[in-house]
Amino acid sequence: MNCTKTILYVFLLLGIQQSIAQEVLTKKEALEIALENNYGVKIANNNVEIAKNNTSLYNTGYLPTLSASSGANYSKNNQEVEQQNGNVISIDGAETKSYNASLNLNYTLFDGLGRKYNYKQLKQTYNLTQLQARETIENMYLQLFSVYFQIARLSENTTNLKEALDVSKQRLERAKYQYEYGQTTKLELLNAEVDVNNDSINYISTKQSFQNAKRDLNIVLGVDKDVAYNVETLVDFIVLEPFDALLVKALESNVNLNQNDKNIAINEFNIKINRSSFLPKVNLNSSYGWNKNINPATSFVAGSNSTGLNAGINLSWNLFDGGSTKTRVANAKIALENQKILKQQQEETLENTLKNAYESYKNALFVLEAQKKNVETNTNNFERTQERYKLGQVTSIEFRQAQINLLNAKTALNNAVFDAKLLELDVLQLSGDILNVAF
Repeated sequence: MNCTKTILYVFLLLGIQQSIAQEVLTKKEALEIALENNYGVKIANNNVEIAKNNTSLYNTGYLPTLSASSGANYSKNNQEVEQQNGNVISIDGAETKSYNASLNLNYTLFDGLGRKYNYKQLKQTYNLTQLQARETIENMYLQLFSVYFQIARLSENTTNLKEALDVSKQRLERAKYQYEYGQTTKLELLNAEVDVNNDSINYISTKQSFQNAKRDLNIVLGVDKDVAYNVETLVDFIVLEPFDALLVKALESNVNLNQNDKNIAINEFNIKINRSSFLPKVNLNSSYGWNKNINPATSFVAGSNSTGLNAGINLSWNLFDGGSTKTRVANAKIALENQKILKQQQEETLENTLKNAYESYKNALFVLEAQKKNVETNTNNFERTQERYKLGQVTSIEFRQAQINLLNAKTALNNAVFDAKLLELDVLQLSGDILNVAF
């Protein structure tokens, strides 16, 4: 998607103009926008391009170097020359001129296999950078949906609080009429007013948090506009594989473990690169040059002009470098061992973290089902209490308590839904499967 299409797409999707029915930003659309515009993802993709450029043949040392050089020299001196026969020649302002130009070619025929292993190391570095970009995208997924579901959570909470506020306002109107006709006390009216005020405060505060969360989502999306939209509040859950199957998948696909494998490969090539210093190096050099000299009268040769090809092969072998190469090889081996130890630690940590996330997810699903039943019970209780309140069979305190119980149950259910979904995403990210899920 080119830049123009992206701008039009974002404009049409999020639009600046307010409308009575606001656009619904789906999870799929949010992902597409974030992948296109998120700043962290852009930087990660640029880093991949840099690593790709580094694996080019131009960066391997396999190609020769070709350079051109030219120069001119001029000198003017007072000279006095005594010849063998005793004659003395004296010249004031004797001029000497020389010109040169050359084309130089240098090529390394053999460097102890250092460039070969360096090229392979660059390829592994490129693969590592790709995995780092994948990790950035996975983290963006978690950040995006954490904010997205927070908006959905607050949207539902706002709706529930609005319903509670409407009920409290109806109760206040009822208390006013009853007080005017002497059917209730001033205390009853004051209690109703207090409850309306409290519900109003809770509603306004939650609505403000709702708007703040929308702005937070714009940052993740990379959209610098104060736009109006709603989000999907319906949550679908994925049927996860058993823990043992997830663990096998995690050990194969977890992005952090995959990065560690690439780091191990990079360190193995680093050992070989350092070992190449033990071997000789063979260089080919050649040049094609032109030289011209113009000498003063004091010289036996008036001038010279030469062109020609020069070529040669040089062998160099550092028989002893004071032990620096040996030290580098030894340190590279230790670095490799450390990377293998780190991988073992990561595998054990991953298994433990995945187990905790998996069990927390299963527990969250159980809590979710329990909260659904709790809402049903409290809804039934509130409806009956409301009927009896209208008939004057329960007090306002009992009615208020039933109202609060229902609101708390709805809020708990709402929180349980989105908590469970975020835990599901954690499990998918740990198992290396989050990018394969269709939202």
